Amino acid sequence: MSIARPWFAREEYLARVERLRAGLVAQGFDALVAFMPETVTWSTGFFTRGYSSYQFAIIPVAGDPVLFCRDVEEYYLDATCVFPGRVMWTDSDDRDAVAAGAIRTTLGPKARVGIEMGAWPLSAGRFAALQARLPEVSFVDCTALTTRLRLVKSPAEIAYQRAAARAAEAGMAAGIGAAVAGTTERDMAAAICAAMIRAGSDLPGPGVLSSGERAFHLHGGYSDRVLERGDIVQLEVTPNVRHYHARFMRPMKVGVATDEEQRTVETLIAIQDRAIATVAPGVAATVPDSIYREGVLGAGLRETYTNKTFYSVGLLLQPSGGEPLEAEPKATWRFEPGMVFHTYVLAHGFGMSETIAVTETGCERLTTFPRRLFVT
Repeated sequence: MSIARPWFAREEYLARVERLRAGLVAQGFDALVAFMPETVTWSTGFFTRGYSSYQFAIIPVAGDPVLFCRDVEEYYLDATCVFPGRVMWTDSDDRDAVAAGAIRTTLGPKARVGIEMGAWPLSAGRFAALQARLPEVSFVDCTALTTRLRLVKSPAEIAYQRAAARAAEAGMAAGIGAAVAGTTERDMAAAICAAMIRAGSDLPGPGVLSSGERAFHLHGGYSDRVLERGDIVQLEVTPNVRHYHARFMRPMKVGVATDEEQRTVETLIAIQDRAIATVAPGVAATVPDSIYREGVLGAGLRETYTNKTFYSVGLLLQPSGGEPLEAEPKATWRFEPGMVFHTYVLAHGFGMSETIAVTETGCERLTTFPRRLFVT
């Protein structure tokens, strides 16, 4: 399937824009200027690998959205965006002036505009330049609105995440097969990435990959380290399809595992199974979160438990690694149908995780790889 065409039906994008407009009207905005790459793609379809350049979408409460981007992206704009409006800048332009002109022409000189202050492409310099050139436009942060709307996925979105889960499983199988004494983490990563790409992933990953003492510390990346017999290998595979993510972790030992290590992993699995079993619409995030914390601490597997236990995943464009909906002891939100989460538990260097989708009656595990300690 070519990536250079809309990823969803036009009707789905129209429905998303209407949801955005309803939120804008409720907050008294005349428009949204969306700088978050995920918001731009989610609401208009426009996607280019060059999303780190100066681009945004203007979404008025009445009328079609207008895209602002670099002129070299016109092919991808034509191919993926479902709306025709556009303003493009060239490399010799004063792009701040062109950007301000696009907003003024679309919305007028005195609009009340919602803007994603939490968007990483909206630098302090860019925002200051827009304010200086549009002194009568009122810019108000609406990051929470746009982010919240993306938390509940459509069936078509979850279908991409289900496909990503299959690529994740291919990557994990390749990683387990490659994790033998004498190989390097780099060679292991190459096998994982190749498997995930062949299985449909748009990006290679692999995600967290570390061995030896680094396996006891989250977010390690692969290196030239040679695997040794008895090593723990921590692996999280993080593929995506149309940049919709699914991911999971499985614990590994190179060559040999002790009975105590087997019991540790079995305990982690049992704790996680209990936590996931409670996930259903209307359930408070703190319910499964407390099962994780009390289970791990009660089993003596950790002295403290400070990390989150769930975080939302969906359409994620680098550098974004997750959506800002997290389960921790002070969380006040509840699960809703269509939400998708990565949920994980860690202890003694062993990680076990799944990607799950909340259904009308409970939840579905999108990742279905065998759950055990793999001795390679």
